[in-house]
Amino acid sequence: MAAKKLSTSLTRRGELSASEVEDLVVKLGKEGVSSSKIGLILRDQYAVPSVKGITGKSVKQILESHGVKVELPEDLVRVILNAVKINNHLSRNPKDFRTKRSLERVEARINKLAAYYRREGILPVDWRYDRERAALLARA
Repeated sequence: MAAKKLSTSLTRRGELSASEVEDLVVKLGKEGVSSSKIGLILRDQYAVPSVKGITGKSVKQILESHGVKVELPEDLVRVILNAVKINNHLSRNPKDFRTKRSLERVEARINKLAAYYRREGILPVDWRYDRERAALLARA
């Protein structure tokens, strides 16, 4: 109920309508901006406090309904980039045993997330984490 009340109060003040917010989300999504950054851009540049409050759908739901597909889930990408940073540190500092343990923990988290996303059908069944492919992802 509060979401509908927020929506009407925002449109009264001359703010963006729900369709305008959806159009902005789709435009930014097609440019390759992540869903969390879309929310930040809308908040900071367009004074949209909550996409879900105005449109009734989350940024991810809007992108999916308009056919904008992301390859990997955003949280998985962030954890993979963290593993790449740790791996780069270990290549320069091979005796850093504490960081080796940290890399093992991060890679275990990647594998747990990947298992969840494979089970939910978001990732292909044959998707596997590989350090070399992860380094390529970080360069892109």
